[in-house]
Amino acid sequence: MAHTPLMTSLGADSSLARKVAMVVFGSVLVGMSAQVSVPMFPVPMTLQTLAIMLIGLTYGSRLAGATLVAYLAQGAVGFPVFAGGAAGLVPLMGPTGGFLFGFVAMAFAMGWLVERGFDRGFGLFAAALIATALLFVPGIAWLTAVTPLNLQGAFMAGAAPFLLGELVKVAVAALIVSGAFKALKDRVK
Repeated sequence: MAHTPLMTSLGADSSLARKVAMVVFGSVLVGMSAQVSVPMFPVPMTLQTLAIMLIGLTYGSRLAGATLVAYLAQGAVGFPVFAGGAAGLVPLMGPTGGFLFGFVAMAFAMGWLVERGFDRGFGLFAAALIATALLFVPGIAWLTAVTPLNLQGAFMAGAAPFLLGELVKVAVAALIVSGAFKALKDRVK
């Protein structure tokens, strides 16, 4: 049984022009959210992965993946869209490169899970949690490749400080999208 992402339910991706607009809007949203720092324990967090979760949970796999490819392309050509206003190829090749490339897989995986039934209530939470956990795989692997850190050191530097914040963002994203689906259902009645 095919499941419909929220933006498809709203008809937002019904034409090529709308799909392009969604990709542009989403990539700009991710770039803007990367500049917002929220105090968290043990380290401050950006809202970047929250924006990616919202895109992944609402756009579907292909549009979500395309949106994050567009985001990386914007940063690669010099737009200051990466965290802290960074741009160019250095962030893509440096210690955070695995996470940046992992954003594409994270968004695609969330959309894919939504399209396969993880599209309401706890399923949204599970889709966001699974895809976010998968984000740490390329991030940590990349850290071990480009730094002198071993696997444990890369986990402690690149994942452990962010786990609590990511769990909070997973819950927030699932609640937002679940609420939006409920509002849509109530509007249709």
